[in-house]
Amino acid sequence: MLVFAFLIVILFAFYIFYKTKYIRSNRLVEKKWLSAKSNIALGLFVFFFGINSLFVSQSTGTYIVAAIFIIYGALFSWIGYKKYKHYLPFAIEEAKELDMQK
Repeated sequence: MLVFAFLIVILFAFYIFYKTKYIRSNRLVEKKWLSAKSNIALGLFVFFFGINSLFVSQSTGTYIVAAIFIIYGALFSWIGYKKYKHYLPFAIEEAKELDMQK
């Protein structure tokens, strides 16, 4: 499926983008917030990779590996989303405090 391949490439690009921003950031809470965003992107990447592998080959081994990827990707995305929601207010507060100091 071309749609899944497109999503896989886009999500991998988002993962690289957020990891790069994570490395370049000097703010503590912002780093945790960016890490959560990269977790979401990586989890969705693995999730859609698992779904895409179901369409490529129909064998028992493929189904097992795809199920593991889908479960792992969904779990990783869910944990990243929970972290994102937790750190978002703190990141906003940190950004406001640092902007007022300037």
